[in-house]
Amino acid sequence: TRAVTKTRLVNRKKNSHNYQVQFWPKAVRRLVPLAQVFFRRHWHHALRIRERLRFSEEAFHLMLAGGVGIIGGLVNLGLHVSFEFVQILALGQGGDLAGLAELLHRWQRLLTPALGGLVAGAVLYWGLRVVGPQGSSHLLEVVVAGNGRLPFRTAIIKSISSVISIATGGSIGREGAIVQLTATLASQWGQLAKWQPYRLRLLVACGAASGIAAAYNAPVAGAVFAAQIVLGNFSMNLFAPLVFSSVIATMVSRSFFGIRSWYQVPSFDFTRVTELPWFVLLGILSGLLGAGFLKMLRYSEERFNLLSIPIFARLALGGLIVGAISVIYPEVWGNGYSVTNRVLREELALEFLIGVFFAKLLATLATVGSGAVGGVFTPTLFLGAALGSAFVVVLHQTGLAQGLPTATFALVGMGSVLAATTHSPLLAMIMVFEISLNYSLMPPLMIACVVSALVARRLHQESVYTEPLRLETLAAERESLQMGAAMQKTVGDLMREPVPPIRETATFREIADRFLTSPNNFLPVVDESQRLVGIVALQDLKEYLNAGQELSGVIAYDVMRPPPACLTPNQRLLDTLPVLLASEQRNVPVINSKKGQRLVGSIARAEVLGLFSEALASGGNQKP
Repeated sequence: TRAVTKTRLVNRKKNSHNYQVQFWPKAVRRLVPLAQVFFRRHWHHALRIRERLRFSEEAFHLMLAGGVGIIGGLVNLGLHVSFEFVQILALGQGGDLAGLAELLHRWQRLLTPALGGLVAGAVLYWGLRVVGPQGSSHLLEVVVAGNGRLPFRTAIIKSISSVISIATGGSIGREGAIVQLTATLASQWGQLAKWQPYRLRLLVACGAASGIAAAYNAPVAGAVFAAQIVLGNFSMNLFAPLVFSSVIATMVSRSFFGIRSWYQVPSFDFTRVTELPWFVLLGILSGLLGAGFLKMLRYSEERFNLLSIPIFARLALGGLIVGAISVIYPEVWGNGYSVTNRVLREELALEFLIGVFFAKLLATLATVGSGAVGGVFTPTLFLGAALGSAFVVVLHQTGLAQGLPTATFALVGMGSVLAATTHSPLLAMIMVFEISLNYSLMPPLMIACVVSALVARRLHQESVYTEPLRLETLAAERESLQMGAAMQKTVGDLMREPVPPIRETATFREIADRFLTSPNNFLPVVDESQRLVGIVALQDLKEYLNAGQELSGVIAYDVMRPPPACLTPNQRLLDTLPVLLASEQRNVPVINSKKGQRLVGSIARAEVLGLFSEALASGGNQKP
């Protein structure tokens, strides 16, 4: 049967070719044999060139990351213009919010944040009702336990609300809206292209990276943020797109806003080991502050949620609290960027530092707890700068650390408090370095960040980003969240493009050239309908290597194996374990159904087994 089938396939191919050739001109027919000889001799070179020019998945992901970076830079510009526009409408002029608040009458400071909160809450209340129920808009949730799909209309409504809250004095950061909107647009791009969930998750992470990079002019911190906080993975095939996206977003933003350091700190030659203990102590204080800040955020949200009033009333109440605080301390308006710069550059009185520290803390708790949309990155930096500055003033007044400038402790305080709230000392070190461009303070900064993260993790298990997941009862720890998510994912969530198949009539030379120009040890064989009819293994070609002219008659049908055990897109990963363990292939084929047998994708065996091993490891480390 095999011989008859082979003969029919070969004859059908030859007859079709001869039928077409007989109508060619004589000159062309004479050149055909010469061309055949030439291409037979150089066919493998052409295949190698084609394989090198073929767009790999890694290169495709870099191209997508570049597109997301452009989106991040443009989103940063668009939201900046929106903030200025709303601020001019509400206050009559743009510029620094804290500086404008000082010029207003006390009754204006009191009412402006309250009215802004009322409008921002109304946008959330009615806007979310109009768009209707949609999926989760939390970045970590859609990446760790979801399919990478972020709802677009929800993101637009929340971005408008965030712009209004911040432009009218809300004590919250702008970076939250930039990251959220960029990640959502990246996810929507993937959804419109109908890409697989694994690629959607990567696009969301690229959006987060480009949003942070564009907002802070910090490309390295953006990539580290997305890799460590969003994806929890530093593998090169994921980290490379994050870096590319961050760099593109940074350059797009620099084309509009220029290149400059956010915070100006005088350089200081840190050369004495005896000066390190003061920064260890500052790290301990920062860890206590970070853990306490997270607990207070949770408590504030719980207190506001107990109020049986709509969201616009809660935001108005939160704005009223901010307004009342700003009557005495107008510096609490906005994200605190200008005040932080003032703390870094000037020698301020201890009473003012303590007062503005607690004022900003209460204003941030009221704004975030009431449900306002925004980030806490920049307010956290404000708190850290105030803590570090107050700490060194106390030291100086007691006659200690006289040779250390105030700005040194203020900058280290910014990084250490950030490390305490994110539980990521690496991110905090890189972020503070990039926004200050001051390398001389890296040794004390590194010590303080590590100590603060250890103290904060000991006192509060969740970070500022994983706390919402725990409150939504998705998991007690992120490791267990990843374990449960890995067990519930399907093959379609991780499915990639199939290994380029060969036809059952492919010649032995074509098969050999494919193996020479690709890293795969198995090649799928399909028929005219793209149905999987078998696979060709590299090791099975050895018996034909000593053959002579007979190789010209060998086709894929002669050397292929029967179709292996395949997967289908709707299978749960937990059900695929027997197939993956028994398979010899690096990329296990995925077919549309057991009946249809049409090749639609592949799944990386090592990647899935790695997920299972991580899940088992995290499950074994959980406390009973």
